[in-house]
Order: sequence, then C-alpha cells, then structure tokens
Amino acid sequence: MAEPTKTRTAFTKDERGILNNWAIEPKMYFDDKVDKKVDAKGEQQGEATKYAELLKGRLPIIGITLLVLAMIGVTLLAIA
Repeated sequence: MAEPTKTRTAFTKDERGILNNWAIEPKMYFDDKVDKKVDAKGEQQGEATKYAELLKGRLPIIGITLLVLAMIGVTLLAIA
C-alpha cells in the first residue's frame, strides 16, 4: 500500500528576506522483485549482451579506419 505523500519544502531565507529554494531528492527504496527477475534471465541475456557490446565497440573503429584510408587515398590521388 502506498504511503501518503507529504509536501516537503527545502528553503532558506537570507538576512534580506530573499527566499532560496533547494532541490529535494526523492526517497530511495529497493525492490527485491526486480533482482529476482534479473537473476532468472541473466544467463540468457549475458551472451547476447557481450556480443552486442563487442559489435558496438568494433563497428565505430572499422568506420574510422575506413574513413582514414579513404582520406589517404584521396590525398594520394590529388598529389599524383
């Protein structure tokens, strides 16, 4: 059951009476149900995640390498 929310304020007044507002961080909580779901699917998602991370890391490097090689080729054609 949800707790009723209380309106909290975080402010101070300086010697001139000017109001300074401060951010209030939300109350932190921990949900056990989420961890149990992750543990059950962790084995299956682990391999797919590793492959995706490798692919996302290698594709930009390949693209940059091809771009550099293309620029070198254009430069050599312009010089010759």
